[in-house]
Amino acid sequence: MMAACKAVAVSATVATATERSEEAAKASTTGTAASAAASAKVAVQSAVGKTATGASATAMAGAAGASRSAAAAKLLSLSGVFAVYKPKGPTSAELLNQLKEKLLAEAGMPPQDGNKRKKQALKIGHGGTLDSAATGVLVVGIGKGTKMLTSMLSGSKKYIATGELGKATDTLDSTGKITEEKPYDQIKQEDIEGILQKFTGNIMQVPPLYSALKKDGQRLSTLMKKGEVVEAKPARPVTVYSLSLQKFQPPLFTLDVECGGGFYIRSLVSDIGKELSSCATVQELTRTKQGPFTLEEHALREDKWTIDGIAQSLEHCMPLLSVEPSVKKLKTEDSKVQAVSSEDKTISQVKEKDGVIGTS
Repeated sequence: MMAACKAVAVSATVATATERSEEAAKASTTGTAASAAASAKVAVQSAVGKTATGASATAMAGAAGASRSAAAAKLLSLSGVFAVYKPKGPTSAELLNQLKEKLLAEAGMPPQDGNKRKKQALKIGHGGTLDSAATGVLVVGIGKGTKMLTSMLSGSKKYIATGELGKATDTLDSTGKITEEKPYDQIKQEDIEGILQKFTGNIMQVPPLYSALKKDGQRLSTLMKKGEVVEAKPARPVTVYSLSLQKFQPPLFTLDVECGGGFYIRSLVSDIGKELSSCATVQELTRTKQGPFTLEEHALREDKWTIDGIAQSLEHCMPLLSVEPSVKKLKTEDSKVQAVSSEDKTISQVKEKDGVIGTS
């Protein structure tokens, strides 16, 4: 409103100054006076032009500020759960920070520091860590949606994993140092298919040393990178709903896995290698589904990480949560009870800090 008033005032000033300079030119009887009047007219128009430009800039700045304010209000009103695509390279936490920075910048809001004790204007978190070398679906909660992430941790997940026989690493994947090599030429496709049943259903699994699990408040992976001696966590109950061999081209084999919360694909591939009297490590890993969210249909690529893009995704994704069972169950009655027990233990290992969820 003020910008509009300034614009009207500038227009009136221009008209008055112009009229007076023209009158002076007509009244003068000498060329010198006319020249002086004309010069005065040009000077007045130049000065007023600068004033008009300043008023226009003020109006534009005001409009831009209003736009940023509206974007910020819309961003802070977003609430729910959606999915993004995680590429190979960044950790899940790093990807979350990239998403947050991009949204804050679009809304014209200052970046938030990493102090978890300080209340954050934009609350955002993820519902299940993906290894830095892994790709695929990463479920994200925003606003009050961060409180829904524990159910995503306990829900089912699907993966496509490619393992390599005859090689073991300290991280159980291709990013680690080779710790062992064994022959694998004797292993046939039917050998792998024949042992998969041992890893299906409710089983006990030892988590990898390089993991998000913690000891004395620090992640095991962090302690390992520091060179500290870390003891393996005891085996714990986990659930595998389905497991099949998709492809076998020695030394590589590809698995299709559907599992519950707290399950490690790296441990599965390593255990399969040991069961075959060899060793194995993960070469490629993609999460294709988490809960109701699939890689093809729901995972937002980076070019869609906008306020409007996420608003549309929330509108599309949130109704899916009401029809997706929070915990998938096995077919037998006994295994149903065991599955629920396993998931309850997984949920108890979850901590929430400032909206960021991860396995402890």
